[in-house]
Amino acid sequence: MWLARQAASRRWWRRSWTRRTGQPGTASCSTSWPRSASPWASATSGGSPTCARKTEEVCLFVGLYYNVIIGWSIFYFFKSFQYPLPWSECPVIRNGTMAVVEAECEKSSATTYFWYREALDISNSISESGGLNWKMTLCLLVAWSIVGMAVVKGIQSSGKVMYFSSLFPYVVLACFLVRGLLLRGAVDGILHMFTPKLDKMLDPQVWREAATQVFFALGLGFGGVIAFSSYNKQDNNCHFDAALVSFINFFTSVLATLVVFAVLGFKANIMNEKCVVENAEKILGYLNSNVLNRALIPPHVNFSHLTTKDYSEMYKVIRTVKEDHFSALGLDPCLLEDELDKSVQGTGLAFIAFTEAMTHFPASPFWSVMFFLMLINLGLGSMIGTMAGITTPIIDTFKVPKEMFTVGCCVFAFFVGLLFVQRSGNYFVTMFDDYSATLPLTVIVILENVAVAWIYGTKKFMQELTEMLGFRPYRFYFYMWKFVSPLCMAVLTTASIIQLGVTPPGYSAWIKEEAAERYLYFPNWAMALLIALIVVATLPIPVVFVLRHFHLLSDGSNTLSVSYKKGRMMKDISNLEENDETRFILSKVPSEAPSPMPTHRSYLGPGSTSPLESSGNPNGRYGSGYLLAGTPESEL
Repeated sequence: MWLARQAASRRWWRRSWTRRTGQPGTASCSTSWPRSASPWASATSGGSPTCARKTEEVCLFVGLYYNVIIGWSIFYFFKSFQYPLPWSECPVIRNGTMAVVEAECEKSSATTYFWYREALDISNSISESGGLNWKMTLCLLVAWSIVGMAVVKGIQSSGKVMYFSSLFPYVVLACFLVRGLLLRGAVDGILHMFTPKLDKMLDPQVWREAATQVFFALGLGFGGVIAFSSYNKQDNNCHFDAALVSFINFFTSVLATLVVFAVLGFKANIMNEKCVVENAEKILGYLNSNVLNRALIPPHVNFSHLTTKDYSEMYKVIRTVKEDHFSALGLDPCLLEDELDKSVQGTGLAFIAFTEAMTHFPASPFWSVMFFLMLINLGLGSMIGTMAGITTPIIDTFKVPKEMFTVGCCVFAFFVGLLFVQRSGNYFVTMFDDYSATLPLTVIVILENVAVAWIYGTKKFMQELTEMLGFRPYRFYFYMWKFVSPLCMAVLTTASIIQLGVTPPGYSAWIKEEAAERYLYFPNWAMALLIALIVVATLPIPVVFVLRHFHLLSDGSNTLSVSYKKGRMMKDISNLEENDETRFILSKVPSEAPSPMPTHRSYLGPGSTSPLESSGNPNGRYGSGYLLAGTPESEL
């Protein structure tokens, strides 16, 4: 009779879930995605649709500006189908019979000019809007259309898209690695990669960006992970998945970094040789004008075949002899180390450094097409998870039609995203990237860690994992979750806040007249927007906590919520419809329903005996009376 009741409840739950999401019912918020610390949510196997609600603000902010970057990649992708590449040479302006090189391009470089002037058509500051950039507006529309089509059908279509978007970048990275290692100077870049810089390691900003990169790479703190995890089975082995994805992420990071520094090493050698040629011409001019004595030039130096080593030797001699007047000569040391240290980061790495390096590749359009196609796929993979973190909680909570809401969300995001495709849009991208995602995301991860380790309880968390996995996790996790992780992130966040207070926030502005970047501080209105971004991204967590604590806010779930505590199955049916409730309990009150869980000892933390290990039951890891009869997965 009890099994019949459980079967009836499972059938009701699966029909309810299918009506809401169009997906087969799975009752767990636990995850095979190791990017989430959410297996503890499997204790409430009702699959609460509000699991990811507290982080959708960060997902929203990230999605707004992240899709702009996909739009930039789309623009460069279509521009790559021509030879030579449009950013390989500076444009020539013709005035009658005279032809002169564009001054802004001549002062900077062809790739820098193409990025700032042709692609972004950027203004001189964040205060100068300059109107919409129609080319980027069109690319943004294409980007949101692709994302909408990938997400509108839910997890089925998203999974199919993710197969290609996840695997294709590895093919491109492998091709780039092989090609990069064959380039002259690639070894110099790789050696520079493994050379530690102590001054950089003491900078809190570097560690904050590194932590944020880990959060982005593994999806920590994003609601998309929890949203996808709701489709997993309750007994999913998230421990194995966590180890696997962590290893894959490490491998991918090393692979991508090798490719980047191999290409940057090649670019640095090209720029260093250019520096040697330019300064050698200066020295020849000084020799012809008798500013320098020819006796200063070593006899083995041949200006027609001047090597970097010969120039370095000549530079040291001139600097020693002309010590008092050396600065007036305007000679550069042309050190390869300096060129490697100048390597740009962020968007400039992809759209300036890599594009410049690819102009020196044989068959450069092919490599450019492959590179930007890879960027588009990587961006789509991230955006699909981000959009899931935004749409899934709202769809499950308010029961809105999935297709209609997804399309409406993409349309809304496109119009808000017009902020980023005006001529000053790149400065807003920098603001959102630095302050709406990095610092708030770190705070959110800290609060999630504290909620699991200290409020929910690490011992209880370990117990739930033991029941879910069938074995007790290593005690290493206990100390990391409870002490090490929150302490390290708290120190990092505190140092970042202090640094923000000491150093006023600003951005690198491109000044057209100077053809160079200049660091500018944010104006007062931009500072207000910046502070609002941080507050809005982090405020929902404490607000929702207070409202839930005082029972002022329901979780919005219309599903069966089950939690295991001291051998009893506690049913929360407060939100069930009257008819469904009657069908579920079969004319019995919740307290009369028998428990599907065997009585077990409470988990005592590190060193304690697992309740499953102590049962001694030979009928599998759950025992004879615990065959997942109370979960929908037992019927799947």
